Amino acid sequence: MARKTPTGPPPPPPVQRLRLRYTKRGRLRFTSHRDIARAFERALRRAQVPMAYSAGFSPHPKISWVGAAPTGVASEAEYVEISVAERVDLDRLRSALDESLPAGIDITEVVEAPVGSSLPDRIEASHWGIRLPGVGLDAALQAVSAFLSAESVVVERLMKDGKRQMDARAAVVAMSASATDGDRSCATLDVVVRHVTPAVRPDDVLSGLRIVADLVPPVPPEATRYAQGPLTESGGVGDPLAPDRLHADGATRAAADLEQEAAGAPS
Repeated sequence: MARKTPTGPPPPPPVQRLRLRYTKRGRLRFTSHRDIARAFERALRRAQVPMAYSAGFSPHPKISWVGAAPTGVASEAEYVEISVAERVDLDRLRSALDESLPAGIDITEVVEAPVGSSLPDRIEASHWGIRLPGVGLDAALQAVSAFLSAESVVVERLMKDGKRQMDARAAVVAMSASATDGDRSCATLDVVVRHVTPAVRPDDVLSGLRIVADLVPPVPPEATRYAQGPLTESGGVGDPLAPDRLHADGATRAAADLEQEAAGAPS
């Protein structure tokens, strides 16, 4: 039987692509990415954002997620791209969307994406903080030293298609330990992890510390992602939206120069 073609006019094309940075805090750290995505779609509707939609039998809003954090961890640096069918004011969109999202998801920045640029290409690594209640600083320092001294630390994770092994050591660019708020009885790990496939997550790093140093926190650790973006020469994580801000500043200056030239031109 021949497939029917969609009726009605096609959806309007995107005129603006936006990149949003948002947080995942508090109890929402235990929310799955699927539920976060649903909350975003509802918020976009409530905020009356003029979304661009795909064509076909089941049009859906043009939303692209970049490097979403796993369930159970908090994040100060999550990213999503959206396409809109009408140009919008970035500050107004951020405010309206922020008000429509549940507490714990905060829109911290909105920038316009230059044509031809790719945000996923800039996401090379994540900077994690892992708080270890009940683990003293001395024990954490010894475990970090053993981990960094190892040539490889193979850990195992249960995935949808079965158990998978990965080298957690190869993905870790840098790791250090410090006392949490000056309390040496509670250590915090500072870890930079390169994005690889499959992804090495904070729980994989902790599994590696258990393998090399028998480090087993007595209570569940608390992981927070503070940044994700390009790897810097010093082994840190850069800001993936910095090129977009530079592009916007350059466009603003160029527009101002044109206006000044037009104002000074003879009539």
